[in-house]
Amino acid sequence: MYKTQAEALEFLKEFIPQLEETPEEREIVLCAPFTALTILSQNLHGSRIRLGAQNVHWEASGAYTGEISGPMLVEMGVRYVIIGHSERRQYFGETDETVNLRLKAAQKNGLIPILCVGESKQQRDAGETESHIFRQLEKDLVDVDQNNLVIAYEPIWAIGTGDTCESQEANRVIGLIRSKLSNPNVTIQYGGSVKPENIDELMAQPEIDGVLVGGASLEPLSFGRIVNYR
Repeated sequence: MYKTQAEALEFLKEFIPQLEETPEEREIVLCAPFTALTILSQNLHGSRIRLGAQNVHWEASGAYTGEISGPMLVEMGVRYVIIGHSERRQYFGETDETVNLRLKAAQKNGLIPILCVGESKQQRDAGETESHIFRQLEKDLVDVDQNNLVIAYEPIWAIGTGDTCESQEANRVIGLIRSKLSNPNVTIQYGGSVKPENIDELMAQPEIDGVLVGGASLEPLSFGRIVNYR
């Protein structure tokens, strides 16, 4: 929940020039608050940046005050949508059942969902990392098309805490996630205190296809350095 429309435009002005040297095959997605999507969409024409939202409801319309539907996002030029982010699960009662409904609704509307999975500090300390994530995948991915999907592994204990999951450990968990999928070519990202200081090491890992960036994406130069990892 950052950036007014004016602040989002300011960000773009500084961020877009960072992409002049970015290799062609890298895909860049900005997942902005609902209020900034239209103005970003209008100002992204001709740029390499794709637009993403931070959630989507499972119905196309209805008595769901405060929710946003797939058709509303598509109309604004949105291509991606984050679903099941740990903050949605933690603060807003998101369950694996509602995550599954949202994933299917996103795909039905031609959006590419970015499914977030990951364990808490308590679960990791109890040795439940793998079992917890496997359970999430099993419930979240029922009837979901794995050819139209991105998964983000976000260890909840490493989000905004400054504790980064060691790159080798992130690579190991992402490899395990991949082993549970029917499509091993799904793009799997790492998310959790991704910073300019650790991006090169993270992206050098063979299983990590990309990153889901939180706080470090709010500053254009910092995010530019992440996009331009070496």
